[in-house]
Amino acid sequence: MPAETQKAPKTDLRQLANDILTRALKAGATDAEAVVYEGDEFSARVRLGQVETLKESGSRAVGLRVFLGQKVASTSSSDFSGDAIERLVEGAIALASVTSVDPFTGLPEPDEFGQLEGDLKMYFDDVNQLPPAERIEIARRAESAAMAFDTRIQNSGGADFDTGTSHKILTNSRGFTGEYRRSYCGFSVSPIAVDEKGGMQRNYWYSSSRTASRLESPEEIGRIAAERTLRRLGARRVPTQKAPVVFSPEIARSIIGNIFDAANGDAIYRHATFFADMLGKQVAGENITVVDDGTMMLDGIAGFGTSPFDGEGLPTRRTVLVQNGILENYVNNTYTARKLNMKSTGNASRGLAGNPGIGSGNFYLEPGTQTPEEIIAAIPNGLYVTETMGFGVNLVTGDYSQGASGLWIENGELAYPVEEITIAGNLKDMYRNIVAIGNDLVFRSSAAAPTIQVEGMTIAGS
Repeated sequence: MPAETQKAPKTDLRQLANDILTRALKAGATDAEAVVYEGDEFSARVRLGQVETLKESGSRAVGLRVFLGQKVASTSSSDFSGDAIERLVEGAIALASVTSVDPFTGLPEPDEFGQLEGDLKMYFDDVNQLPPAERIEIARRAESAAMAFDTRIQNSGGADFDTGTSHKILTNSRGFTGEYRRSYCGFSVSPIAVDEKGGMQRNYWYSSSRTASRLESPEEIGRIAAERTLRRLGARRVPTQKAPVVFSPEIARSIIGNIFDAANGDAIYRHATFFADMLGKQVAGENITVVDDGTMMLDGIAGFGTSPFDGEGLPTRRTVLVQNGILENYVNNTYTARKLNMKSTGNASRGLAGNPGIGSGNFYLEPGTQTPEEIIAAIPNGLYVTETMGFGVNLVTGDYSQGASGLWIENGELAYPVEEITIAGNLKDMYRNIVAIGNDLVFRSSAAAPTIQVEGMTIAGS
């Protein structure tokens, strides 16, 4: 019986998508694309052992994109009734008729469509089978472990447990139909520590997976969260100076993530990025190789950014953006590829409404061979960054400036916590001055980077 329960909505949604497509073409669309989404979410928040919030929700929605020659428009609805679908189609056609002609718009060519075959292990039903009481208990255990770790942990920002499953179907008038299911589960905890002077610090840690069976121990996550919080107690400012900066994996991920944004085909054709006109040229040190891979499997299950096809129905693939410091590829959807006289890299991202954007698969910096401890041990004086604040990146110029906190490095060791400082540089220089790359590449989301050391950044403090 459970198998039949799984199949019923799948058949219904696929039929709905086909019906919408048929109606759009009958209404005069020269091409059309429909996407149907169904999802379930659960969220529990515990603070000091008590349940603060408990949410469970389900949603279904449909999006339609229609083309009248080289005119395009899109509409969406969460109402699946016949009248609502009729209004959805009529609204899309009416909008398209009054939009301007765009010679680059349109669905991909028929021979470009496709999808990865076989079970990519993207969906695990155990995230739904875990009873709510057990999910809450995992959050409680993580918080309890953090609170019990040290007497200086005197409060809690709370602990969360979240699950989500989704089912997506994409079909278009050029013969492509594809669908997939995804699952997610994870929990986190944010303890608060107080020092002898009453100063308070907060930090966090988390575990996430596509399957409940791969979640880490709540006690281990609580312990790590407590350690990360305690090491911030007694933080101070440091004098303004130039020094080596080591970025923890969580922060290195955002530094390297700017490479994807800078190589985004939309930014390239608008000349709104410092990577414009840099294809085939050196943009980073020879030790830098950056990859986007929408096909990646990690220990036998799909990465968080893995899917069989992109937002337009093209098969996902592995694209090397930077190879040994050379910018090898931009990332494109069909529209930006046409603008640049290139091919799509299978990076179209699609919501319910609007035209496709550009999104990453599993995006990462290839790891090096040094441990984080070895990188730190080689630095007489420098900064180890564990948190950045604000948004201070200009992709047009590459200028980078962000508030930061972390730990000061003295004689190759983490000496004391620092805060209320600003780190600044230019991404064009920073990517060339990454002098060390750690071996600690771990995917906790769809983007990841190991520890990196950047030379010559400005640290603004007291």
